[in-house]
Amino acid sequence: MPGGGFAKLPGGSVVVALSLPNPAGDGTNVRFLVHAANRARALTRLRNLGLRAVYLRGNAEPPTPDEITAVLHHPDGLLWRAERERPQELWHPIRALMRP
Repeated sequence: MPGGGFAKLPGGSVVVALSLPNPAGDGTNVRFLVHAANRARALTRLRNLGLRAVYLRGNAEPPTPDEITAVLHHPDGLLWRAERERPQELWHPIRALMRP
């Protein structure tokens, strides 16, 4: 079941974390982190990448402080990594997932 949540930052922006099925279709889940001005813009950024059915209902799985730090220090503000496979796996830029 896809889940997610958000954290509002002191400057007014938000970090949204979503767990969604892998776009590659291999049956695993991927955790996406998006930094944006508000929740709607964060979801729009994912929808513009081709993840059409992206919705945030509730705040069941908000981003951890480590996840917030990772996305804030990345120039794109949009990261992903496979969920629950290897907890030591590093975050990847979105370009690495959306390659043909």
